[in-house]
Amino acid sequence: MTNKDTANSANTILVLGGTGKTGGRVAARLTASGVPVRLGSRTAAIPFDWTDRATWTPALAGIGTVYLSYQPDLAVPGAPADIKALTVRAVAAGVRRIVLLSGRGEPEALECEAIVRDSGLEWTVVRCAFFAQNFSEGAFADYILAGEVALPSGDVPEPFVDAEDIAEVAVAALTSDGHTGQVYELTGPRALTFAEATAEIARATGREIAFIPLSRAEFVASLTSYGVPGDEVSLLDYLFGTVLDGRNSATTDGVFRALGRAPRDFADYARDVALSGVWSVTADA
Repeated sequence: MTNKDTANSANTILVLGGTGKTGGRVAARLTASGVPVRLGSRTAAIPFDWTDRATWTPALAGIGTVYLSYQPDLAVPGAPADIKALTVRAVAAGVRRIVLLSGRGEPEALECEAIVRDSGLEWTVVRCAFFAQNFSEGAFADYILAGEVALPSGDVPEPFVDAEDIAEVAVAALTSDGHTGQVYELTGPRALTFAEATAEIARATGREIAFIPLSRAEFVASLTSYGVPGDEVSLLDYLFGTVLDGRNSATTDGVFRALGRAPRDFADYARDVALSGVWSVTADA
């Protein structure tokens, strides 16, 4: 049974954010293992939309376990209310287990974690550092292609975590016993500044990629000038001013506790993405 949208088995896992950085990887790993998966996305056969609560109950029907990835981020206004409402409906639908993707150092995320812990469900929290994949699949991919990364917090170390590690930990918690009641705080094995991370990518690609430090005001102005939506600008400004202020610079043992191995290094991530061609620049670019 591998149909992504099959609804009639209590062994089916609902993967919210099933097309995102972590959700897509979680769904792929589960499907490859023969676990029945329902994608929680607006375009799925049984759609799920965080902005339309009418979609929630049908998406939860027949589900035993939920991977809860909130869009756009647990730090945005309204997230705790949504998480509370979702867990109440999950319990009513007969869900047994929930794995929450959380953000490291976000007060709002901690509030959402508490809601999940108090839900009555078997729970695991996967609390993550800044994703390495933001340089290849997210907000900063275009910067790498342009050869110029202009960001604030250039001198603040961050132990970037690989989304592959996040997905592997999440799948273990979704499918195996022994992870209930655990908070796995995931980081990479070392902290790098954004300038150092940019240099790692430059080495991996063999290209010159400059890092240009900006103030937060300059960053906001730059995003606005490129037409980035206001809510996204506000979120990025919040993240750089809050969770990327140095409070999260220390590494943790979360990956080792969950999987019994060291986390993937940023240099390995950069090498593999460079080999994939994602950062390749054509001659006429």
